[in-house]
Amino acid sequence: MISPAPPMRVAVAGLGFGRKVIVPALRATASTVVTALWHPDPQKAAAAAQAEEVQGFSEFSTLLDSDHVDAVVIATPPMVRADLARQALAAGKPVFLEKPVALSADEARQLRMQALQGELICGVDFEYRAVPLFQQLARLVQQGVLGQPWLVKLDWLMSSRADPARPWSWYARREQGGGVVGALGVHAFDLLTWLFGPVASVQARLSTAVTARPDPASGWLRNCDAEDVALIQLTFARGVVAQVNLSSVTRNGRGMWLELYGSHAQVVLGSSNQKDYVHGFTMRVARRGGALEQQEEESAHGFARTWPDGRIAPVARLLDWWAAAVGEGRPMIPGLAEGLASQMVADAVQKASATAMAVEIP
Repeated sequence: MISPAPPMRVAVAGLGFGRKVIVPALRATASTVVTALWHPDPQKAAAAAQAEEVQGFSEFSTLLDSDHVDAVVIATPPMVRADLARQALAAGKPVFLEKPVALSADEARQLRMQALQGELICGVDFEYRAVPLFQQLARLVQQGVLGQPWLVKLDWLMSSRADPARPWSWYARREQGGGVVGALGVHAFDLLTWLFGPVASVQARLSTAVTARPDPASGWLRNCDAEDVALIQLTFARGVVAQVNLSSVTRNGRGMWLELYGSHAQVVLGSSNQKDYVHGFTMRVARRGGALEQQEEESAHGFARTWPDGRIAPVARLLDWWAAAVGEGRPMIPGLAEGLASQMVADAVQKASATAMAVEIP
């Protein structure tokens, strides 16, 4: 009888999303075990490591040299993400990346090439691919329930930054990866590409509603140049057109709602729950002009366990896929190919808004 492989020993870089979601998700997955945490501040790294009962590191190179680290999850702010990923790949470590995977498509492309050359498996945290109702939606689209897709409409209207008193942070700086396109848009682009294939061209209008926020250190106002509202039109290679509206400053926003219209059916999937990116979703389908009918979650896609924080279950599912891909030496989906595709759309959105012209994606 063949013994099961030991769990993959994983270090987590980043103590925000990393501790809130990644650590419990890794611990919920039999194929992984958390062995270390990293943060550039030695005191924060030590305190977090003690609380989680793992090793703590403030030098990333020392973490990579550890005999107790097989792979690395990088859940830091975007501006350092690609550089840490490059270091981990150079050290021969498989990587699981938060999104966006880099600050530009060029950076993402370089990461993908480095991973391919090193034959290293990289996953990307596009968690909607692991959410049950979204998996059911993908199957409906693949089965042709829509008929010929005619129009896609995605509204993702959140109020998380509607209060101008919310402190200034890296999220307010475009050059540091801030803005609603990086926070929500890259998820939306991956989701729609998963459903309808590659994007051929982009038109966009970006704006910044809250132009200054108080610096938490000084109390003085600091300028915000990252977009908090995005109006985007995507045209897919197969001819489908999508209207995407993103905002982080819509008080009482309607949450995330995806509407698909085709020759044979209409599908509406969404949730008004702004405190949780997973719980609260419902899906309704109307076939050939009939009324919208509620669709129950199918057990084949359901989670074995859920948590009060709805992000943990889909992230755990993705981490399990990643560990399996590493163990079997095969590509991970979603991985850097999908991360690059999403970043190419994000870059095109920024260019289309700056030039007020449609931008084609090669």
